[in-house]
Parts: sequence; C-alpha cells; structure tokens
Amino acid sequence: MEKNLYTKVAEAVGNKKWALINVDYTFDFVADKGALTCGKPGQEIEDAIVSLTEGAIQNNVYTVLAIDKHTRDDQLHPETALFPPHNIEGTSGRDLFGKLEALYQENRHNKNVYYMDKTRYSAFAGTDLEIKLRERGIEAVVLVGVCTDICILHTSVDAYNKGFQIIVPSEGVASFNQAGHEWALGHFKNTLNAIVI
Repeated sequence: MEKNLYTKVAEAVGNKKWALINVDYTFDFVADKGALTCGKPGQEIEDAIVSLTEGAIQNNVYTVLAIDKHTRDDQLHPETALFPPHNIEGTSGRDLFGKLEALYQENRHNKNVYYMDKTRYSAFAGTDLEIKLRERGIEAVVLVGVCTDICILHTSVDAYNKGFQIIVPSEGVASFNQAGHEWALGHFKNTLNAIVI
C-alpha cells in the first residue's frame, strides 16, 4: 500500500519539529477563471495539498496559510508592473481554492492553524512568520502551493538563510511554467539542501 503524503513528509522530516506552510493556494492563482492562474498544474495538486494539510492539522502540526494580499491600483508595489491585478484585498480571488477553503473554515479557530497575509513573494518578507516559527521551536518547514518558481522559491530561499530545514513535496507544488517548476525543484535540492520528495 502506498504511503499517503503526510506519512512521506513526516518520515522525511524525522525528529525535527516542523511546520506546514501553504503558499498562495487561492482562486486567483489556481482556478480556470483566476486573475493570474497557473491553471491545470495547480488544480492537479489540490488533493495532495488538502490531504497533507488535513493530516498536519490532525497531528497538531503548526499549519500556516501564507496568502498574497494586494491593494487595487497600488502603483508602488513592484508586482504591478509585472502582473495583472490579483489577490486583491476584499475579493473572492483571495479565497482558498477548492476543498482547502472548506478545510480551513472547519479549522480556522484551531490554535495550530495560522492564516497570514503576505505582500511579497516570500512568506517571510515583512511578516511575523519567523517569530511564530521560532517561538514554537520549529526547525523545519514543509512548503506546498504555487508557484514553485516564484513564491515557493522565494520563501524557501529565506527559510534557508534563516537556518530552517526545507522539505518540498513535489506533488504539492506547481507552476504555470513547467520549465521553471523543474528548475526550482532542482534548485531546492542542489542549492538549498532541501529534501524534495
């Protein structure tokens, strides 16, 4: 019998205390009608993300939902020149995609579930994420979501520079750019000493 993703991740982490960080798995980034969607590759990882998140919550693993938040017509934000408006504050584009939204709503009051806004690619940039991890004694972070070669990549680089062990389940990350996705998986392993499973 094949092991589920939670079991694979727990085995890869070993004895280290870990947190799950779900990055940007929202309507705008994943749905067919999302404002900046990675489309089918993002949709295909839904079951893996939901299964892993559910397992993490059930086993009292600190579970973070790090979600992009932008303001409409923000001319000062560097992404404005690069991408169409997305994940705009107060819109349904920021809703978690598919079954992850229902799972979050069922567990939103759980002390080990933390929904946080981020305004840059990295979940660490300008947020209290590092403080939340340090005060819980977290040594390793497991990263899932989209896009592998953008927000997962930048979050992983910051995690590496802050001394966290990084685990990336390949079945839990995706991008609109397959070449970028493959490159990032190699970079995690070969440059950031991440465990890619």
